[in-house]
Amino acid sequence: MNDNKIPAAGPVEDKLVDEVVERLMDRADASGAALLGEGGLLTEVTRAVLERALDAEMTDHLGYEKHDPAGRGSGNSRNGTSRKTVLTDAGVVTLAVPRDRDGSFEPQLVPKHARRLAGFNEQVLSLYARGMSVRDIRSHLAGMYGVEVSPDLISKVTDAVTDELDAWQNRPLDAVWPIIYIDALWVKIRSGSVASRPVYLAVGVDMDGCKDVLGLWAGDEGEGATTWMTVLSELRNRGVEDVCIVACDGLKGLPDAVTATWPKATVQTCVIHLIRASLRFASKQHHAKLVTELRAIYTAPTEQAAEQALADFTAGELGQRYPAIVRTWQAAWSEFTPYLAFPPEIRKVVYSTNLIESINARLRKATRNRGHFPSEQAALKVLYLAVREQVTPRARDVNHVAAHWKKALN
Repeated sequence: MNDNKIPAAGPVEDKLVDEVVERLMDRADASGAALLGEGGLLTEVTRAVLERALDAEMTDHLGYEKHDPAGRGSGNSRNGTSRKTVLTDAGVVTLAVPRDRDGSFEPQLVPKHARRLAGFNEQVLSLYARGMSVRDIRSHLAGMYGVEVSPDLISKVTDAVTDELDAWQNRPLDAVWPIIYIDALWVKIRSGSVASRPVYLAVGVDMDGCKDVLGLWAGDEGEGATTWMTVLSELRNRGVEDVCIVACDGLKGLPDAVTATWPKATVQTCVIHLIRASLRFASKQHHAKLVTELRAIYTAPTEQAAEQALADFTAGELGQRYPAIVRTWQAAWSEFTPYLAFPPEIRKVVYSTNLIESINARLRKATRNRGHFPSEQAALKVLYLAVREQVTPRARDVNHVAAHWKKALN
């Protein structure tokens, strides 16, 4: 047996934990104490645990236990405590922080001058990422923990992620990506006056079949070849040498930009967007029949079979009634047909941009309650925090794009 391996908690440990919780709850019931707030059960437990840990840090710093005779003549000793109030996940906690005589003690758990523990900051960032405004966050913290925090404090906490955002935006990327999905969402940003501006989003699927948001870019104008060339060039400069398939929703100018950046890449238009664009031209009473007839085109076994299905649709009743639908499919044909050459495992992954659409939906939710942003940086900060909340390395199962990825990769 490996002596360095920490054994997992067993039935005995679980039973002890349950007994401690039961005693604490009985004590709270007997005294009528609240769970949170000053004097609350969790607040007192948090204080006790933190103070015990600080005492342990002091013992490690001095090299001897409290009241141990070995400390006599050591040149340094305990020198009482000082009161310090910090914000924690359990609310405001007042601690007795131990001191030493020569002032060399530097606590790690509650650093000097720190007024908030890391967990509190993460909670504020989590609320911010969910689209809550500064006012909403203050109200939430006051209601849940009885903590009154200033707008400046929340701004300092959220501003602390700016460096993290810059590092994330410039991090090196893998050389080869099987699939990259590209889309844009619109947010309102004040620059003199409030205007809707695009924010471009790229999501890659790596060799293990897991999705990763590659970057966010705020644009000044509408989507076009020049804008997309800037975004794709940045991805290439960060290490992306080749992409097999770039999936998009028929964005203007994107196919040309992809070809110029990665000549061997295949551009695939989202089939779902083609169907939605087709239904816009038709009366609702014909939607069900239209979907059935269009399905024969995008589920065709080969490109030749798809061409025949489109010809049949064009000559049919609905094709004659709605020629604009025929023109829509003909215009997108060169970007629609590539996936027909692939086996079913790949078709399921690339025929739509639902993967990036689902991410965009959650990003829109994070921006919807804010109305508009005071600056481009403020918008990117919120979007980055929202991305960080939903796409993380530890959420591997959630981030995996296909059940049979290895078969599709081969």
